[in-house]
Amino acid sequence: MKTRLVNIFMVLGFILLLHASYASTEERTPTPRIDHECSRIAKKLSSVGYKECLNRNLQRSTSVSVNGAPILFKEYPPLKSREPMGRVLLIGGTHGDEYSSVSVVFKWLKMLDQFHSGLFHWHVFPLMNPDGLLKKKSSRTNANGVDLNRNFPTRDWKAKSEHYWIVRTNKNPRRYPGTHPLSEPESRWLYSEINDFKPDVIIAVHAPHGIVDFNHNGATDAPNKLGRLHLNLLGTYPGSLGNFAGIQRSIPVLTIELEYAGIMPSPREVNDIWIDMIRWLRQNLPVERPGEPVDLEEELRLAQGKEIKIDEIDEIENIF
Repeated sequence: MKTRLVNIFMVLGFILLLHASYASTEERTPTPRIDHECSRIAKKLSSVGYKECLNRNLQRSTSVSVNGAPILFKEYPPLKSREPMGRVLLIGGTHGDEYSSVSVVFKWLKMLDQFHSGLFHWHVFPLMNPDGLLKKKSSRTNANGVDLNRNFPTRDWKAKSEHYWIVRTNKNPRRYPGTHPLSEPESRWLYSEINDFKPDVIIAVHAPHGIVDFNHNGATDAPNKLGRLHLNLLGTYPGSLGNFAGIQRSIPVLTIELEYAGIMPSPREVNDIWIDMIRWLRQNLPVERPGEPVDLEEELRLAQGKEIKIDEIDEIENIF
């Protein structure tokens, strides 16, 4: 009898062990969609491996691209042990042909996985424009041929963006701003993310100017350098994120322009940029901004340069 009971408990223990092992495997297994996206990213970027992408444990945001690809993100939330100095929104891959801007953010995700101390509350999106990157020949624009960094609702967008695109760029298709502000699901997603997360600073990674750019209409000081990249203000453009968030919304927008679009910086340079960026964040957060809430209806009306009908506002808000 005793031997029989021992055998029963051994079998039960083995079943429980198998169940625990299975449950643990289930927790580590990514959803099929994220698995698929990591496979696509790894095939396109030699500097981001498939397992490296999976190991970042990215999540799907509430939005997808024109072609239905999920916009992936990871949150590093506040910790119980400390109050964060501020909320940081980090974005890579706004332009799909700027490979290094995606790869570098993946390297920084790994750093955050290892060293997140609760100093800041992070939302990180390594690839804002998956369709542009993952098509056979990567493009600056999204699947609709729109430059996402010209599609945000800056004041008088309708008149200024069309004039700039036609007169200044001679209708360069790489700079096409779209038919109206927030015409694209990717820019609508980022607009919604800014409204909901309310970042204290936005960091956007681009290439290949090899500089640091900065947009803000407040008193925040721009960093003189990040790694080997030195401050060189490029100005603002109709519909750009820097113009929209930095000037119009008074949210500091730090743009890191890597030296090359198709060549990764050295590991040391990736680390140096990160260290200098964290030092700058520590010195400049929190940011004091006007306390009045944003009037979204008024913002969109001013972007269109005309009266917007109520049903048009409802249509835009329903997309979010």
